[in-house]
Amino acid sequence: MNAPHDNRGILAADAAVKVVRAACPHDCPDTCAMLVTVKDGVAIKVQGDPLHPFTDGSLCTKVSHYAERTYSPDRLMHPMKRAGPKGKGEFQRISWDEALDTIVAKFKALSAAPDGAASILPLSYAGTMGMLQYSSMDRRFFHKLGASQLERTLCSSAGKVGIKATLGGSYGMDPERYVDSKLILIWGSNPITSNLHFWARAQEAKRRGAKLIAIDPYRSLTAEKCTGHVAPLPGTDGALALGMMHVLISEGFVDLDYIERYTLGYEALKARVLDQYSPRIVAEICGLEAAEVVQLARDYGAAKPAAIRLNYGMQRHAGGGMAARTIACLPALTGAWREAAGGILLTTADNYQFDHAALERPDLMPAPRPRVINHARLGEALAAARPPVRAVMVYNNNPVAVCPDSAKVVAGFEREDLFCVVMDSFLTDTADYADIVLPATTQLEHYDIHKSYGHLYVLANNPAIAPVGESLPNTEVFRRLAARMGFEEACFKDGDEDIARQAIGSGHANLAGMDWEGLKEHGWRRLALPENFAPFADGNFHTPSGRCEFHSASLEAQGIDPLPFYNPPAELPSSNPRLAKTYPLNFLSPPVRNFLNSTFANLPRFRAAEGEPQLELHSVDASKRRIADGDMVRVFNGRGSVSLRARVNDKPRRGVVVAPSVWWKKFAPDRRNANDLTSQRTADLGGAATYYDCLVEVVKA
Repeated sequence: MNAPHDNRGILAADAAVKVVRAACPHDCPDTCAMLVTVKDGVAIKVQGDPLHPFTDGSLCTKVSHYAERTYSPDRLMHPMKRAGPKGKGEFQRISWDEALDTIVAKFKALSAAPDGAASILPLSYAGTMGMLQYSSMDRRFFHKLGASQLERTLCSSAGKVGIKATLGGSYGMDPERYVDSKLILIWGSNPITSNLHFWARAQEAKRRGAKLIAIDPYRSLTAEKCTGHVAPLPGTDGALALGMMHVLISEGFVDLDYIERYTLGYEALKARVLDQYSPRIVAEICGLEAAEVVQLARDYGAAKPAAIRLNYGMQRHAGGGMAARTIACLPALTGAWREAAGGILLTTADNYQFDHAALERPDLMPAPRPRVINHARLGEALAAARPPVRAVMVYNNNPVAVCPDSAKVVAGFEREDLFCVVMDSFLTDTADYADIVLPATTQLEHYDIHKSYGHLYVLANNPAIAPVGESLPNTEVFRRLAARMGFEEACFKDGDEDIARQAIGSGHANLAGMDWEGLKEHGWRRLALPENFAPFADGNFHTPSGRCEFHSASLEAQGIDPLPFYNPPAELPSSNPRLAKTYPLNFLSPPVRNFLNSTFANLPRFRAAEGEPQLELHSVDASKRRIADGDMVRVFNGRGSVSLRARVNDKPRRGVVVAPSVWWKKFAPDRRNANDLTSQRTADLGGAATYYDCLVEVVKA
């Protein structure tokens, strides 16, 4: 790895072999730095960069086989148009000119119709997290067009808004500092599956004597390897945090000096917690023993430094935003923020301060601003939005597989009057409903620039190989569409490297010394933050008050209780006993280990590793229903049903069933998946999807 490198991020080896600096594009906090070995124009190896401090030379199993994805025989190689009924996946090859001319003709006709371009909806999400292919030329195009705006709410928006109310934004601990923590609460997270490089640091902390406690209704792979496991009922995490506060305050574990200097609203929070959230009351809400609540609080209060790794699983329910806000108050109560190895992390994203206005150009939007459609309620929008949605363009996304209340989403895509364009590398469940399919490049075939929500490094992605077949980067497709639409603004002529320079051109202090040429050559650079970064050791929160806000005036202004409180799930037996009489089991659909959301789920290696869609049950719940391990079962509620293979293993707590997800429907035995059961209900904050707020019944098939 000591070979010289040129200014294209290529490590020179010999004329036939080169090693190219790249970045993993997927929706994972680790955002790994990669090295791609190319021989005679073919990528032959993808590995982690051993010099990148967080990646440390290792990749997950999925991405280490990324070349298989790029060269899959199922790759889309050329544009196509529909040649059969919607949903059948029958297409015929066409040229790029015909495909783009067809799209532009439809978009122009809709823009000139009475409803205007508001009838056109971009449907993109996080199939790639790179700033170029995720949110640059595409946003410019749809802003200029005046299309409806998509509120991208499927994954994280409740937690982000909740954390912002407490800390002022998506900030938190430096993940590299967890190695020095004495206690780590791994809350609503299974990092062995979804945050592997944090897990390596947690394991190192454990070797140094730290206690790791998983808080999860499911005994995941991570929970099995922790020193402790607390299994509350789904969606009761906020109550658990409030019960911990009761113990911390009443038993003297709070840091009154830190509270006085750097927080707002402590006395009101104290009064509420001591009055309403005793360990006994909280234990009843959470389905725990009071002693578990007390011990968890004592462990957390006594450890110095104590850290929390919060993840998005615990905020996917009706009260998820308030739960995240409440948990984020804990480090300020104990003064854990004083040390770099103390505090909490949900996401590091706001540290980057990229120039999103330059990337996306919202100034191109017409006045008044176009309407906003919530991604989590896509099925409802396709059925009933006014004016109707008459055209969608899907990219970086597979909504038929991943959006909640799937039957309604499918019904929307089946509409003969809905013009549907899908740009992807594969013929996904959603692409089967397209009128036009466009072949997209993979990460090995285009430029990109990446931030992370799980570390503090900016990464460059250099193209390692020429595009496979006729595939094109998203940016180039939208450049060509803009030209055909007659958009004359200079920003539509920006090349990918121009856009990369714009992304890091905000002038923010965190990006000091960052330039595109140096970044693509080296592959990555750390933000201009201290090595032992302790973001709130001396206060300086990003809230309006500059303090950790136990009392949030911004929430109060929205008519929301300004203090933390327990906001229950909509579909928990205790909060919805009438529904629970019919559907008594909580249904969770966390990420399966060998897929990444719906990415990789079509590749034979990873489907073989998973076997088939499964449902994990506690033995007591299985016995009541005369279900044995290996039986086929039907899981159902008022929204739909899905057939799964039962695995009776006691990993879920009683009353909870778990279906690791997300399977493509075309590879499922009944062409359905977990999202046939989930609802379009949104969370208390951020308009977020509530995938884990779901009651079902299970019967032997």
